[in-house]
Amino acid sequence: MTNVLQFSDQKLPPRHPEQQYLDLLRQVWTEGDERSDRTGVGTRSIFGATVRYSLAEDSVPLLTTKRVSWKTAAREMLWFLSGSSSIQPLVAQGVHIWTDWPLEKYRKATGETISRDEFEARIINDDAFAAQWGELGPVYGVQWTHWPKYVPAGEGLYRRDPDGVNQIANLIHGLKTNPASRRHIFTGWNVAELDGMALPPCHMNYQFYVADGKLSCILYQRSCDLGLGYAFNVFSAALLTRMIAQQCDLDAGELIWNGGDVHVYLNHEHLVQEQLSRTPSGNPKLRLLRRPDSIFDYSIADFAVEDYAPQAHISAPVAV
Repeated sequence: MTNVLQFSDQKLPPRHPEQQYLDLLRQVWTEGDERSDRTGVGTRSIFGATVRYSLAEDSVPLLTTKRVSWKTAAREMLWFLSGSSSIQPLVAQGVHIWTDWPLEKYRKATGETISRDEFEARIINDDAFAAQWGELGPVYGVQWTHWPKYVPAGEGLYRRDPDGVNQIANLIHGLKTNPASRRHIFTGWNVAELDGMALPPCHMNYQFYVADGKLSCILYQRSCDLGLGYAFNVFSAALLTRMIAQQCDLDAGELIWNGGDVHVYLNHEHLVQEQLSRTPSGNPKLRLLRRPDSIFDYSIADFAVEDYAPQAHISAPVAV
């Protein structure tokens, strides 16, 4: 009797885009190298991962297996684009994601057991206190919009240009004038200033590519907290790509996320188990409600997320 392989013409349903993330989360937790880390918490880690998301038809990579505070991520992106290095404008909007670093520094320097709420209240209400204790150093937005530049000052001397190099403005100009260029890149990894940053950039290199009237982005992230940070990182990169595409009269194409050290903290086991027990669903949409005059003129009111019905939030500690 001859064995005959039979193939069905029935197509399998497409995989939900979020399944890529869940598969990666499972791989890191079950196969990752257990190692010590800067925070002392410990991680399981793999080296090198890629996830791809289509941004067509307003699609946006928002995790549905847990609630993601997308407005917090959007406010952080607008803060990056403002070039600020202070947490004051963030905490004034109720965004706490950068507070732990200066708070820890203040506690160590003063010995004061101040709560986060008390510290943030002083940051908001006391400009002198914010100037001393709310500064993060030359972090993301500073490098994106004011990369250090030195100009001749006579007699073989150089002085620092206070405006620096606005990589974002240059990027948009390049996309408009020479879309086929292979140099549509900006970075936050300024080797000379890493030691002055509260946290060296994790999402460090962005490259853009234009084809068929669509703008795509590759983000290289040297270090990724898969349990907490990833959800913000991919949403923020997609948002930025949409904003830049709008400013350049392009449609959004694809977001390709590349991770270097991709890890899960050992104290996030409950998060991993809970999230992997859930099934992703739906197709959230990101709408840009207005086209400002420049990339630097967007506000939180310009963004709307629709068709987003996530499952419950999963809390987990941030490693500082």
